[in-house]
Amino acid sequence: MADFLAALGLVLVLEGLLYGGAPGLARRLAAEASRLPDSVLRTAGLTAMAVGVAVVWLVRG
Repeated sequence: MADFLAALGLVLVLEGLLYGGAPGLARRLAAEASRLPDSVLRTAGLTAMAVGVAVVWLVRG
């Protein structure tokens, strides 16, 4: 559970860096993402999940 909370905290730090450091960029990225088809977003999300699992597996395994 501690690892999960640490990972969640790190996600919040990275999100905060984007929104706090470059709010205009965050707004443009969100607008661009809203124009993409669902299939592209789904593929990108599943790819990001797979890469994340691989990184955690390599680091923690």
